[in-house]
Amino acid sequence: MDELVDILDEQGNPTGQSCLKSEAHRKGLWHPTIHVWLYNKDGKVLIQQRGKHKDTHPLLWDVSVAGHVASGENIPLAAVREVQEEVGLIISEADLEPIGTFKAIHKISEDFIDAELHHLFLCELKVPLTALTKQESEVDALELIPLFRFAEETWGLANTAKYVPHGPTYYKTIVKEIKSRI
Repeated sequence: MDELVDILDEQGNPTGQSCLKSEAHRKGLWHPTIHVWLYNKDGKVLIQQRGKHKDTHPLLWDVSVAGHVASGENIPLAAVREVQEEVGLIISEADLEPIGTFKAIHKISEDFIDAELHHLFLCELKVPLTALTKQESEVDALELIPLFRFAEETWGLANTAKYVPHGPTYYKTIVKEIKSRI
């Protein structure tokens, strides 16, 4: 879906401008997104396999829930909305634990540069995997895996090609933050 997104400067500050997401991607303009990592007290993390028709990184494994922040939308509310849309889980803003932001640029092609400021959240998953409903157009599969295995695969160099290339610093941050909560 092509929606309006707010444009940011390189430091992540709003510029007061907005444009369609497709234009932001075509021009490599910075814009805000949310990443919500769902984990449980058993030491497992929810990962999603991106849909096969996604413009970026189809069929790679990624964050539990990710999405764009619509123009003028409150960032935590965008996270709540995306969690419900992508995995069918109803949460509130109070369930979200903000853990920072992460700047990322993925050059997909000459006319597709994804320049995003990811707002990172953790959220405890209190229901079984079977209670989740994946959004067919966005998500190919969901898997709940041990945090240790996730750490090995994302920055322990065991299987990094399986995942969206967010980089070791990003993944180490996620693992450290989840580990401190279980």
